[in-house]
Amino acid sequence: MQGTDPEKIAGKSAGHPGTGLVFDRRYMDHSLEYGHPESPERLRAIIRRLGSAGLDKALRMIAPSVDPIPYIRMVHPERHIALVAKQAHDESICRLAVSGALSAVDAVCAGEVENAFCAVRPPGHHAADAGEYGFCFYNNVAIAARYAREKHRLSRILIVDWDFHHGNGTEWAFYEDPTVLFFSTHAPYAFPGTGAADRIGKGRGKGFNINAPLPHGADDNMIVDAFTRQLIPAANAFQPELVLISAGFDSRKDDLLGDFAVTDAGFAELTKLV
Repeated sequence: MQGTDPEKIAGKSAGHPGTGLVFDRRYMDHSLEYGHPESPERLRAIIRRLGSAGLDKALRMIAPSVDPIPYIRMVHPERHIALVAKQAHDESICRLAVSGALSAVDAVCAGEVENAFCAVRPPGHHAADAGEYGFCFYNNVAIAARYAREKHRLSRILIVDWDFHHGNGTEWAFYEDPTVLFFSTHAPYAFPGTGAADRIGKGRGKGFNINAPLPHGADDNMIVDAFTRQLIPAANAFQPELVLISAGFDSRKDDLLGDFAVTDAGFAELTKLV
């Protein structure tokens, strides 16, 4: 379709500062069973919408080009990596998703773009130390945070997770780490059943893990209030050098997997707050 092809987007936006877009056609080759909600159609819909909205002109394409393997090992133990190799028939695409996130970090830290949207799959925020979990194989955002620290020597990284489901894998990765502030809004009654408000971190990481569980039907006002009351004061005190967002949109109104009622305007407000 005219204006929706990623290569055409790249041609229109070459050298343009502002927002970057990470995308590779191979991300759509990752597939689970027929009818699975974590479907290649997610990315097709994103790319189509970017073109039809005319947002392609404001984007700079970022190719996944970083070797992710050394950085995957900084988050996941070898037993996890071995399990993923057995569980994912397309494990190379799982690595490519990580590479995309790392390439976005490079582009932002180099000042090539102000920010970046990573249209990658599979997702990652449930992945921890026991193989695939919740459709996730490698924890893209956690690995990106480690990469930012190791490659770019950043010492204060904020991870925000507004997915309907708690990012248990991301919490696991940084629960004792004071260099990463993790903030999550989620449904505590939904999979994976983690994310209690009293889980605030441990040891040197105490106070750097903030869970803001929300009730059934949480709407724009509720989620914005959680960000305003809990995230903003903590982030202002923390003064992050880099912000990473696990942007799960199953918190959206009428999503088939969740029962929150966040609207597009609500997500726009969250983005402005962050």
